[in-house]
Amino acid sequence: MKSQQSGFTLVEIAIVLVIIGLLLGGILKGQELINSARVKNLANDFRTIPTYIYAFQDKFRALPGDDAQVSTHITGSTLATTPAGVQGNGVINGNWNSTTATDETSLFWQHVRLANLASGPTTITDMSDADPYVPKNANSGRIGISSAQDAQIQIDNVTTNAANPMRGTYQICSKSILGKFVKQLDIQMDDGNTASGSMRAQPDNAALGSASTPTANVDDATNYTVCMTF
Repeated sequence: MKSQQSGFTLVEIAIVLVIIGLLLGGILKGQELINSARVKNLANDFRTIPTYIYAFQDKFRALPGDDAQVSTHITGSTLATTPAGVQGNGVINGNWNSTTATDETSLFWQHVRLANLASGPTTITDMSDADPYVPKNANSGRIGISSAQDAQIQIDNVTTNAANPMRGTYQICSKSILGKFVKQLDIQMDDGNTASGSMRAQPDNAALGSASTPTANVDDATNYTVCMTF
């Protein structure tokens, strides 16, 4: 007696392939939406931080971090003591990623938070990247701000790029951003070139003032620090 073998018909196979295609398409679209949302969150950091400065100035006629009368203006605040003798000079002194708790750039965050302009802890532990006080972006990378002076600007200062240095009064820097997000971020907020304009990128942990990385050389899987001047 012959055994009867059964299998899928062409119609059944076609239906399975269509279902698989729809599932894959949905997964890819979902990932695209997630990535887009992450880039929007990263962009929002660069857009929001300037409002802290302007709102603080409107309220106290001083800069957060640099306010020489901050102890009078805001209960529980700490007056910056480093660099010595520069408080109230209209400059947010210090590196954007300072680990010195008494720097103006470090105390910037305490002042805007105690002034109810931003949320977050107001007690500094050690100003390391692991300190809860230190603000983080959507990728858990450090965010910081400082006045944009040639001696402390993170990317393309006049020494490394005399022909096309970054210009502006302040610089905001955000660390540990994947290259694929860096490209989208620059397209969304600047000129699409990570080596020109008001927004530029360089690999994480590059030395202060190091040259920017052109878009063509940005690796999608590598983490970068993105800085914007305004």
